[in-house]
Amino acid sequence: MHPHIQILLKCVSLEEKEQVQRYSLDQQHTLKQLKAEGLALHPLIVTRKTFGYADYPEISFKLSFPPEANMFKDGAAIECFIAGEEPVKGVLISLDGKNGEFRLFAPDFPDWIEDDAVGIKLAPDTRTTTIMKKVMNDLESNKPLFRLFEQLHEEKKLPAPSSPDKSKADVIPFINKKLNKSQQEAVAACVQNEQLTIVHGPPGTGKTTTLTEAIVQLVRAGEKVLVSAPSNTAVDNISKELIQNGVKLLRVGNTSKVDETIFSHTPEGKLSNSKQQKEIKQLKIRAEEFRRMAIKYKRSFGKAEREQRNLLFKEVKNIRAEIKKLQYYNEEKLFEGAEVIAGTPIGLYDAQIDQLHFKTLVIDEAGQCIEPLAWCIFPFAEKIILAGDHWQLPPTVLSNEAAVLGFNNSILEIAIGHTNNIHLLNTQYRMRQSIAGFSSQYFYNSLLHTAEHLSNTGTHLSFIDTAGSGYNEKHGPDGVSLQNEGELNIVLQLLEKELLEPASTAFISPYSGQVAAAKEVLPKQIRISTIDSFQGQEKENIILSLVRSNDDGDIGFLKDYRRMNVAITRAKEKLFIIGDSATIGADKFYHEFLSYVEQHGSYRTVWEFEM
Repeated sequence: MHPHIQILLKCVSLEEKEQVQRYSLDQQHTLKQLKAEGLALHPLIVTRKTFGYADYPEISFKLSFPPEANMFKDGAAIECFIAGEEPVKGVLISLDGKNGEFRLFAPDFPDWIEDDAVGIKLAPDTRTTTIMKKVMNDLESNKPLFRLFEQLHEEKKLPAPSSPDKSKADVIPFINKKLNKSQQEAVAACVQNEQLTIVHGPPGTGKTTTLTEAIVQLVRAGEKVLVSAPSNTAVDNISKELIQNGVKLLRVGNTSKVDETIFSHTPEGKLSNSKQQKEIKQLKIRAEEFRRMAIKYKRSFGKAEREQRNLLFKEVKNIRAEIKKLQYYNEEKLFEGAEVIAGTPIGLYDAQIDQLHFKTLVIDEAGQCIEPLAWCIFPFAEKIILAGDHWQLPPTVLSNEAAVLGFNNSILEIAIGHTNNIHLLNTQYRMRQSIAGFSSQYFYNSLLHTAEHLSNTGTHLSFIDTAGSGYNEKHGPDGVSLQNEGELNIVLQLLEKELLEPASTAFISPYSGQVAAAKEVLPKQIRISTIDSFQGQEKENIILSLVRSNDDGDIGFLKDYRRMNVAITRAKEKLFIIGDSATIGADKFYHEFLSYVEQHGSYRTVWEFEM
């Protein structure tokens, strides 16, 4: 077996083991600890109970306080729990602020679901890890695919790509006439792709617009295209654009919480008024009858009643299996008629589409996609397009040991050093020139330009230096994450001095402890978030609190410069950064950044604020 396949298999096992240890609720891992680490949401207030896809129980809930829950991504494996009862496995459908929804893999709602102190916690995603292990073990038997694997793991990296052949873009009849030159070249590369093309789209450069044009062009050329992304949100974003461009799209996977534009393009939405759906409805009614009969038997009952209840639940299970079989049969016809099929890697793998023939697979947000997940869907198509930005945050990996082995290297990061077919979208349309400038200089070799209408019209970038103020970092109430009360005082004064509109402003920080503290003191209309949770979003004004202030120059995970790239590219109009130059200035990255602010922004000190 190829040594790197062995490494990846080891990493999948390490990650699985870490999930089991990290998510356990036991004497070593108390509920308080899980909540502090953002791994549990508790207590929940149940607002609605329904039976959803394949007649599984679905629960809508709200929280009394918006959580810091960037680990709770849609589609995450969860367990619903209450003290003293067996937890029930399920999947998170959505979480937006204080409101969320999850599905339980059970025949019915637990009796205790509406009791006080119900919660959900993350659970090991054994289904995904099982699929990844199977795919990696089978990889060498697929010769063309294994050749690509070997190419991506050659020790020697290819030199940087030469200037693209601009003439290629001249022969494409572009539908979107507003594309800039670099976007046109990227579209042409996607259309003429022979094996692997990378569209490198830094923040605000119109990556979705470019990919949409490329996919529409491929469909017009008669291709059937597969579209994926690591999160349901990213899949929905590109799906909406494709639907608006008249593409016959089928959205598969976790579609319980998609909006109306997309729902009518899901198997459920397309079949909602069909004869087959009426048959499924009848089966659901039967399942509900058996279920009601079963729940008449309460928790205290004898052996005969238990057997009767088990038989009734078994019948419910059989009916649901029949419903699933019917749904698969009906979906097969929909798959054949679609020009584009879209879903997450596991959603597409589960859709059993391997018998269909796809020319091209497009993976958006490929910088967030761990390598084994990509190999789950690479076999479905002849040609691959990876799009994203490897200078943004890498995929989340829990196991430090797996991360050291390279498990948090995304498929984009791995591929970008082993192909010359890379196309940078070089004009950003999100932020003012001075805000984008340092990111362009440090991460993108000064190749990232700013659209003309976003030239500077004043001071858009400010660093507020707390050196010498005594505003030191300290551990929060959980004893783990860091806070800096002094920096929050500055934030309150900034809001007043700069007349910042709270609804147009976001406060972000690398530390969840600072985010928790900010939620106690800042106006409720301000979006308050960790950097990780804010990736992919933007606001008119951003206030970034760096937190670290100590005598040792210890900057912890501020050392992850990609996290800082995310942080400094969220603001459209004004970016304020609060930090201690004495602590961060010895680091080369921050030294360069502070020099950039002195040249292109406003370098301010804490002394202009009331101490």
